[in-house]
Amino acid sequence: MKDKHKVEQEFLKQLESLKKHNKFYFSEDSPKISDHEYDNLKKNLKELETKYPFLKKINSVENIVGAKPTNKFEKIKHLTPMLSLSNSFDINDINDFHKKIYNFLSLKNQKIELFCEPKIDGISATLIYEKGILKKGLSRGDGHTGENILENLKTISSIPRRIEFKNLPDLLEIRCEIYLGKKDFYKLKDKFANPRNAAGGSLRQKNSSETSKIPLKYFAYGFGMIKPMVFSRQSEFLKKINELGFSTNPLSEKIEGADNIQRYHKKIDNLRSSLEYDIDGIVLKVNDINLQKRLGNTSNSPRWATAYKFSAEKAITRIEKIVIQVGRTGAITPVAKVEPVTVGGVVVSNATLHNEDEILRKDIRLGDTIQIQRAGDVIPQVVTVDTDKRDKKSKKFIFPKKCLCGALTIKEKNKTTKKEDAVRRCTRGYDCKYIAKEKLKHIVSKDAFNIDGLGKKVIDQFWELNLIKEPSDIFKLDFKKIENLDGWGEVSINNLKKAITKSRNINLDKFIFSIGIRHIGQENAKILASFFGSINEFVKLSNSKTRKRILNNLVDLDGIGETQISSINNFFLNKSNIKITNDLVQSLDIKNFSVNFKNGKFSNKRLMFTGGFQNISRSEAKAIVEKNGGKVLGTISKKLDFLVVGDSKPTKKKIDQAKELNIKIILEKDWNKILNS
Repeated sequence: MKDKHKVEQEFLKQLESLKKHNKFYFSEDSPKISDHEYDNLKKNLKELETKYPFLKKINSVENIVGAKPTNKFEKIKHLTPMLSLSNSFDINDINDFHKKIYNFLSLKNQKIELFCEPKIDGISATLIYEKGILKKGLSRGDGHTGENILENLKTISSIPRRIEFKNLPDLLEIRCEIYLGKKDFYKLKDKFANPRNAAGGSLRQKNSSETSKIPLKYFAYGFGMIKPMVFSRQSEFLKKINELGFSTNPLSEKIEGADNIQRYHKKIDNLRSSLEYDIDGIVLKVNDINLQKRLGNTSNSPRWATAYKFSAEKAITRIEKIVIQVGRTGAITPVAKVEPVTVGGVVVSNATLHNEDEILRKDIRLGDTIQIQRAGDVIPQVVTVDTDKRDKKSKKFIFPKKCLCGALTIKEKNKTTKKEDAVRRCTRGYDCKYIAKEKLKHIVSKDAFNIDGLGKKVIDQFWELNLIKEPSDIFKLDFKKIENLDGWGEVSINNLKKAITKSRNINLDKFIFSIGIRHIGQENAKILASFFGSINEFVKLSNSKTRKRILNNLVDLDGIGETQISSINNFFLNKSNIKITNDLVQSLDIKNFSVNFKNGKFSNKRLMFTGGFQNISRSEAKAIVEKNGGKVLGTISKKLDFLVVGDSKPTKKKIDQAKELNIKIILEKDWNKILNS
C-alpha cells in the first residue's frame, strides 16, 4: 500500500502537471498526452486522496476543473457550476462510490437506482432555454465561467432552437457533449490530432461559418439550472428531452447493484470499437434527482455521479537504474530509470517504485524487464516483472536505510492501525538539505505563496548559488547577483521582484498551508486559521508552555484529528521549524482569517454538532449548514450560536459547556423543524 507521504511528494508534482495538461486539453484543444494518460493522471491523484485523506488538504484535485476561459469569446458565469466527474477505475472504486453515497445519506438497506450511459470523449457545452427559446450556449471553461459559443453551437442543426411542452420550465439548461464522428474525423485527420481535438477547435472558431464546415454532433446528458423543477428522475428528464428532439444516447440503462454495473461496463467496453464516436468509459448517476440534491457537490465534482473508466495503456521496457529521491516531508521514494518507451504516444523514461515494500513485494531488480502503466503523471508505475527474462546473476535491490543527507531513516507507526508505514522517512526537516530544497519548491508554488518566476528549476539554480536556502531568503534576494546569470534580463528580474512583493501579503490559512506541516493541507489550514484567527495566536504554538493547552483545544475541531495534532506538535518541537516560521512572519503581512457567510437559514450563524442523527449523516448536516450560509465549528466557545444535539449518543461535556456559556441548544426534532420550515 502506498504511503501517505510519498503520495504527498508525488501529489504536488502531479497536481501541477494536471493544471498544465488541463490548459492543453480544455483551452487549447491540443492535448500533449493521450486521453488514457490524462484520465489516469486524475485517477492517480484521486487514488492517493482516497487512501490518504490528508492530501485533500494540500490542494485537492477536486479544486481543479477545466481551465480558464480564453479571450476569444465573451465570458459568462454559469448558472450552476459545470463540474467535472470523479473517476472510478475498478470495482473497488465503484464500491467506494456506493459506500460514500450510503454514508452521506445515512442509508442502510435501501437500494439506490443508478442511471448509466457511455462517457463520450468530446467537448462539454451547456444550452440555456428561456421560455423555450435557445438564448445562450456556453463552453465549460473553468467550471464557473464559460465562453459564449452560441453561434458555433447553432451550426449543429440537430440542436433545437425552440422547444414546447406542457409545464415547460421558464428556465431550462441542458448540458451536452459535442463530438465528431470517427468517419467524419477520418476526412479531417490531416488537420487535427484526434476527434476531440477537431470538435474543440471547431467550437472555438471565431467565425461560425468555419465551424459549420465541421459536421459536429452531440448527446444531451444532463441539466444545469431548471426553474421550476418538473422532473424527479434523471431518466425521466432525458426521456422527455429526447421526445422534444434532443439527441440522447440509446445505450443508456437504469441499473442497481455492483454486479450489474460490471456487466454494463463490460458490455459498453466490448461495443467500444464498433461505435461511431469515441468513448473512454461509462457514467453512473444516482437516478433520483431529490437524492442528487441532497448529495450535492464537492468543490469540483458531484457526489452523486462518477465516471467508470476503461483500462489504461501499458508498455514493456527494462530497468537501467534505481535512484532515490527525498520529498519535502522526508519520504524516501525509489524511482526506476528505464529504457525510453512510448506509452499512449508519449515517451517515458522513469517509473515510480512507490516504496521499499513495493520493491520487495514485486521483487523488482536492476536489469528486470517490466510492464509499466500510465497511472499518473509523467512517471508511470510498474505493473509486473517478467522474471523469465531475468539475468540469473541478478541480485535483490537493497533499499538504503539512510537518507541522501546521511541521516538514518525510519518507518513510522500509524497510531490508529498500529501498523508500520510502508515509506521510509528522513525526520531532520529543514536540517536535511534535500528536504529543505523541496520545502522551498512547495512554499513558492501556486497554492502556497504563488511566486511567478520561482519555479522548481529556478529554486534548484538559486539553491546551488546559495541565493536561497531558507524561505525568508526569498524576501532578501540579491537581485544584483541574478543580473549576471544566463536567462535573466531586466524584464524577468522586475517581474520576479513584483511577484515576491505581491506574495508578502498572504492570508493566514495560506500561510499555515505554506509552511509545510505534514498532514496539514488546504482544508485543514482553513480550519486551523478559523480557530486561531490571527498569526499572533498561531505562533503561540512555538512556545512549549502554551502549545499543550492549544493542542488540547484542537481535539474538538471538526476535521482535525489525532494525526494532524501530532504532526503540528512534532513540527513545533523542531527548533529549525520554529526559527524558519518566525523569520517568515517577520517578512510578511499575514492577514487575519475572516469568514464569508452566504444568505440562507443559517446566515451569519456558527453551529456545532454533537451526537448522531436519525435520518441524515453528520456530513450531510454540515453540508446543509454551509449551503444555507452558516459555518460549522469544532469547539465550544462564545463564538458559537447553536449547539445541535442529535438523539444518538451526544457528548454530555459539550452540552454542559454550551449551557455554561448560554449557547442555544437545538435538539434533533427542532433541527428537523428548521430544515422543513
